[in-house]
Amino acid sequence: MPTYEYACTECGTHIEVVQSMSDAPLATCAICGGRLRKVFSPIGIVFKGSGFYRTDSRGKTTRTEPAADKRDKKPAAETTSAASSSEKAAPKPKAAEKSA
Repeated sequence: MPTYEYACTECGTHIEVVQSMSDAPLATCAICGGRLRKVFSPIGIVFKGSGFYRTDSRGKTTRTEPAADKRDKKPAAETTSAASSSEKAAPKPKAAEKSA
């Protein structure tokens, strides 16, 4: 069960109460009968284990250029050989023969 802190608006007394989340909040101060308000404070969060940091999900590779550029680029030898082989494979169109 969580611990809630209340502060009295009249006398300034701070009270810590262990309550269930479904319990109604306290309304009156036990000392002076003034109105109580909840005091909110930051909580401490500790992330344990892997997966919480930016570097946890990445490999140990160093990247010099974006991955998309590497996929689009081909080595110069492959592009020239591919062009020359396609020229060899496709026969040149012959001039239309005249029919008599």
